[in-house]
Amino acid sequence: MPKFRFTCKGEKMTYIIIAVVIVVFYLLTKNYQTEAYQHINVDVKQTLKGDLAEHEAGLLVSLMAKVAKADGRVCELEAELLKHTFSDIARVFENSESIREALKVIYEKEMQSFDNTLIVSQKYLKLTQNDYTKRLKVMEYLLNLAFIDNSFSQAELMITEDIAGALMIKRADFEKLIAAFEQFYANKASKAQMGIKNAYDVLGADPSEDMESIKKKYRALVKEYHPDILMGQGKDQSIIDAATTKLQEINEAYEMIKKEKN
Repeated sequence: MPKFRFTCKGEKMTYIIIAVVIVVFYLLTKNYQTEAYQHINVDVKQTLKGDLAEHEAGLLVSLMAKVAKADGRVCELEAELLKHTFSDIARVFENSESIREALKVIYEKEMQSFDNTLIVSQKYLKLTQNDYTKRLKVMEYLLNLAFIDNSFSQAELMITEDIAGALMIKRADFEKLIAAFEQFYANKASKAQMGIKNAYDVLGADPSEDMESIKKKYRALVKEYHPDILMGQGKDQSIIDAATTKLQEINEAYEMIKKEKN
């Protein structure tokens, strides 16, 4: 692994790292397309030399590896979050491409075992011992990662508890963060359930129907509301405009049901 030594203002750089990973998580959970990511601009590139694995950036990635692998799998959304996090952390530095690759190496190595979780956490604590707020933000990000697949397993609870304890995160603050994420994802699940119910209502279909039956109803509705067909029938423009809006709703409902069925 390449060796680097930190030679700039660590405090500012570390807050930038925390900011970019939280922004990336926010964009992913809001279902933004990857092409639309608005990354934080870093005007002054930092220089890093020495052992990246011992630097805050490397230690953060090590902790991410432990949490991401805690439930035995890395879901697609977790992988997407990790990919963009590596890129955004690396962008802070002058030699960003080599640092990005080095961060990936650290991640791959650290996800192989949980044996040194407390050691990594204690190293991070030593570097941030005078900044509880920073450690709390890192804990928030690690919980983001654990919850991102819409579940929080016993294994993820155990690993994040261990990290929180080693980082000297107050138990009340740790439990408050968990409660906030549980509420967020419960609300999200409730909205999704209401959305899929509405989708079936729009198509006049039932959840018990197979996709072939639903597809027939979808095609019938497309034929009924297609603006070109209505235009050929000599309908008023107001009717055509309303049908265009309805057709969009029909298409969105059909796509939602296809996704849910698959």
